Amino acid sequence: RAMSDAHCVFLQRTAGSSSDGTEDSDFSADLEHTETTESAHRRSSARLTRASLRLSRGSRADLKQGADRDETPPRTPTGNAPSSESDIDASSPSNDLLSLKEAAAHDLSHRPKRRRFHESYNFNMKCPTPGCNSLGHLTGRHERHFSISGCPLYHNLSADECKGKASTRDKQAEERTLSHRQDENRHSTRNQAPSDRQLRYKEKVTELRRKRNSGLNKEQKDNHVEHRQSHGASREPLLENITSDYDLELFRKAQARASEDLEKLRLAGQVSEGSNMIKTIVFGRYELDTWYHSPYPEEYARLGRLYMCEFCLKYMKSQTILRRHMAKCVWKHPPGDEIYRKVNISVFEVDGKKNKIYCQNLCLLAKLFLDHKTLYYDVEPFLFYVMTEADSTGCHLVGYFSKEKNSFLNYNVSCILTMPQYMRQGYGKMLIDFSYLLSKVEEKVGSPERPLSDLGLISYRSYWKEVLLRYLNNFQGKEISIKEISQETAVNPVDIVSTLQSLQMLKYWKGKHLVLKRQDLIDDWKAKETKRGNGKTIDPKALKWTPPKGT
Repeated sequence: RAMSDAHCVFLQRTAGSSSDGTEDSDFSADLEHTETTESAHRRSSARLTRASLRLSRGSRADLKQGADRDETPPRTPTGNAPSSESDIDASSPSNDLLSLKEAAAHDLSHRPKRRRFHESYNFNMKCPTPGCNSLGHLTGRHERHFSISGCPLYHNLSADECKGKASTRDKQAEERTLSHRQDENRHSTRNQAPSDRQLRYKEKVTELRRKRNSGLNKEQKDNHVEHRQSHGASREPLLENITSDYDLELFRKAQARASEDLEKLRLAGQVSEGSNMIKTIVFGRYELDTWYHSPYPEEYARLGRLYMCEFCLKYMKSQTILRRHMAKCVWKHPPGDEIYRKVNISVFEVDGKKNKIYCQNLCLLAKLFLDHKTLYYDVEPFLFYVMTEADSTGCHLVGYFSKEKNSFLNYNVSCILTMPQYMRQGYGKMLIDFSYLLSKVEEKVGSPERPLSDLGLISYRSYWKEVLLRYLNNFQGKEISIKEISQETAVNPVDIVSTLQSLQMLKYWKGKHLVLKRQDLIDDWKAKETKRGNGKTIDPKALKWTPPKGT
C-alpha cells in the first residue's frame, strides 16, 4: 500500500508540473532509476497490493452492511477463501491486517454451530429408575440424567414439565432481582420496617396456606395407595394435597436446586458417575443405609440396592439371585483360621494372599461406611482379623480390622470397622483390645495407622482413657513412668501422652513432667465398669495364636 500511495503522489506531482512548470528534476531522476532497477518487483507488488486494497475495502463494506448482505467468506484474487494469514499481503500495515482478521471472523458466523453434549456424559450409564430412558433433567437445564436426584420420572414429572418449571423459576428470579434493586434505594437502618411489597407477599403466603385442605378425601387417598402399590420405592410418593401449593412449590425448588448442585459436582469431576448410587444393601436379615461411595463395578454401582451374602460377601443384583446363591453357598463362617473363641464370639485370621476375593469384597463393603479408606484390591500384604457372632445359622460378621504383615512403623491396625447394626454395643472396643492383645503377644508396642475416621478416633480415645485409668487404679507405687505404662499396655507412648493431656493429668513442674492421679476420674470409670459388667471383653486365655513369620 505504501508503494501505491507513492505512485499516486508521483502522478499528482507530475500532473501539477505540466500546469505550473515547476517540475522536480531530482524526484524524476530517482523514479526513473527505480523503474530501471526494480521494475519487475514493483509490477508484482503493485498487483498484489491493489488486490489487497480491494479486499480490505470489500471487507469494510461487509462489516458496515452486516446482515443486509450475504455473509460469505472474503475472496482472494484466485477466487478462494483465504486459508491462513499467509494468503494476505505481509507488507500491509498492522491495522489493515487486523481489519481483515475481524472481517474473516465475522464472515464465518454463517456456519451452523455444532451441537455437542458435555464430554463427561457417559451414554452407557442409565438412570436406575425403572422405565426411565435417562432423557431430561429435574432442573430443566440438561439433556440427560443418570441419578435418581435428577430423574423427572422418579419425581412424577415429565421432561417438558421440568423445562416449564425452570422457565417459571427464571422469571421469578428476575422479578425478585428487580424488586431487590428497588429496595436498595430505600434508606437502610438497623430496625428497617418491611416494605409494602414484602407486606403484600406475606399476606399472599398466609392466604395460600390458609386455603389448603385439612386432609385428603377418599379419592385422593385411593390415588396415593394405588401409586404406592404400583411403584413402591421406585417413585416419589404423591405430594399433592398433602400441604399447601406454596409450600409444595418451595419443596420442588429446593429439590431442583439440590439436583443442580449435584450435577455441577458431577461435571466438575468431584462426583463420579454412578457414585453414591448404592443407597442400601441387604445384608443377612438387615437392610443397611450406606454412608459413602464404594468403587463397585459400574453395572452394580448404578443400582439403588445391592444384595450380599453375609458369609462369603459376594454381591448380587436382585433378591432372586441372592436366594439362589444362599441355597448353594456352603460358607457359614469366614475363611482362614479361628484364633479366638469365647461363648459365641469368634475371631478369624484371614490372609489376603490366600483368600484374595473374600478380602477384596470385605474392603468394598467397608468403604460403604468409611470415608478415609483407600485399600480395595491390593490386599495381599495384609492380614484380616474378622470378628463374628455365632448362632444356629452361622457366624455373622460383626466387624474386622486389617494389619500389615510387615509394618515398618509397628502399626497394629491399618483399617478397622464395626458393622452399623453392631455399633454402640461394645464390639468396637473389643476389636481395639484384640489388636493390642496381639501386640502384647508379639512383644511390640502398637498404634493405629493414621488418619483415623471420626468414629475410629472417638473409639480409640475412649479405649486409651479406659486403659490408663485402669492402670492408675491398680498402680500402688509412688513414681510412674510412661515407658512402663507403654510396655505393660502395648500402647504407643505418644498416644499415652496425648490421652493424659486430654484428661488434664499431665503437668510440668520444676523442670519435670508429673502425672496426676485424679481420683474423681477413676471413681467415675469404676462406676461405669460396675454398671456395664463384664459382657463385652476380650479374654486373653481364649486366644490360640502364634505370631506369623515374615513373608
